[in-house]
Amino acid sequence: MAVVQDFDKGNRKKAGRALPWKWIGVVALIFLASAAVTVRLVIARAEPILRTRVVDTLSNRFHSKVELASFHVSLVNGIEVSGDGLKIFGATDPNPYEPGVQALIGVQEFRFQTALLALFHSPMHVGTVYVKGLELNIPPKENRREITNMSSRAPKMTIFVDQFICEDAKLVINTSKPGKLPLEFAISDLKMEDIGPGQPFQFNATLVNPKPVGDIQSNGLFGPWKPDSPRDTPVQGDYSFTRADLGTIKGIGGTLSSTGEYSGTLSNIVVHGKTDTPDFRVATSGHPVPLHTEFHAIVDGTSGDTYLRPVHATFLHSSFTANGSVVRVSAPNGHDIELDVAMDDARIEDLLKLGVHTDPSIMSGPVEMKTRLSLRPGDSIVADRLALAGTFHVLSGHFASEKVQGKLDSLSLRSQGKPKQAQEHAEENVPVDLRGVFTLKDGLLSFSMLHFLIPGTRVDMTGDYSLDGQTFDFRGKAWLDAKISQMTTGWKSIVLKPVDPFFSKDGAGTEIPIKITGTQSEPHFGLDFGHKDEPGSVGKNNDRESRPE
Repeated sequence: MAVVQDFDKGNRKKAGRALPWKWIGVVALIFLASAAVTVRLVIARAEPILRTRVVDTLSNRFHSKVELASFHVSLVNGIEVSGDGLKIFGATDPNPYEPGVQALIGVQEFRFQTALLALFHSPMHVGTVYVKGLELNIPPKENRREITNMSSRAPKMTIFVDQFICEDAKLVINTSKPGKLPLEFAISDLKMEDIGPGQPFQFNATLVNPKPVGDIQSNGLFGPWKPDSPRDTPVQGDYSFTRADLGTIKGIGGTLSSTGEYSGTLSNIVVHGKTDTPDFRVATSGHPVPLHTEFHAIVDGTSGDTYLRPVHATFLHSSFTANGSVVRVSAPNGHDIELDVAMDDARIEDLLKLGVHTDPSIMSGPVEMKTRLSLRPGDSIVADRLALAGTFHVLSGHFASEKVQGKLDSLSLRSQGKPKQAQEHAEENVPVDLRGVFTLKDGLLSFSMLHFLIPGTRVDMTGDYSLDGQTFDFRGKAWLDAKISQMTTGWKSIVLKPVDPFFSKDGAGTEIPIKITGTQSEPHFGLDFGHKDEPGSVGKNNDRESRPE
């Protein structure tokens, strides 16, 4: 009995010692549950308070209206913050072209996470900020002072961000200039690193290029941002633009790739690059040719205007150099392109292959050319918007058509007083010296002066030639070394002797009016006694360049 009593006493003592710990555990569980409920209640009640404070803080910081559709905070894994519908407005509407009042800064969604201890460090450290649907509306130049004022009123940044990842961003640089639309940059993906006060940040971006359609990959450094003069903000980096479809531009085709590097300031970005298009083609001809360019350009990143200084291009066996500008306009919306083009090492057959539908090219030989190229904006095909005006010189050309070249050989022999050789169809393959002053507009080449020279013959004409080869209409005068009677044989030569004085000029040779009509494949040569010359249009070597309308 004594043993049993001792055993019961021992159990009661152990139970007595275990009882406090059991209650402590129960109390702890209740406390934790209460704390969890309390935290949830605090967060639930704190979110609207924090949202209001965030809006008030941003409003006081920028001295402007701020909207925030939703704001959420979680303490499960440190501090997790998310929200959507953030808009920060300015004192004025930065983009009056759009309906309603546009925000300076708009964010569809945002979220970031940091440790609780980060709240007690200065600057506060945030690992990654995720943003979707960021839109920055930069006001016109004369109104950008308000951004400077907003920045100067605000305290310096006390947050350091390791990485900023943005999806679907858009940068809009507005202007108040008549005839200018806002400059828009669509950025499908943007990643920035080492974002902190007073230092440049690294970026990796994918920009969406509207025409030609394609994505531009770019890496570099931007900043530090200069609020007093945004145009002077430094920028540098490199880019690649691959497999761009030129077919999205009406009238041309091919697949373009381009790489390059750039540096400077936002208003004066110096770009060095090159392009390769192995199958470049113009719709009027449809003939693909390999086109390679190397260029030096100056880009105004605040307006989108580009100045080419210069472009060196090669295609087939030809090359040329171009200098000019690509300026954005709004009526119609697009780019107005003006280039001065010089060709010192080119082939006429390459130019014809590029721009004319007929194959083979009507002529071959070296050519020199200087022309002013204008391409006005619009939705029509390139050939309808392209205008050229300039001079050219084919130094020693030959026609591809045996029929045409044969007629020239015969004319050359007869005009030198060798009719028998012409009758025997002697193969001369005489070279042609051809020069002129021309304009191209709406697919029609017009020559205000066309000087044609072969042994024994000189011709000055004016006329038109369509790029589709269906219009061939030239009229002018020909001067021949031989007299008319010396250009034939037998009884015809004797009969024509009395006629010689009527066509002789200064007692020697022959002067006759001529015309060339028909098509490129079927040209017709003949005399043009019924055509009256326009004063000063024929027979004068006018080397002045005409300009496009």
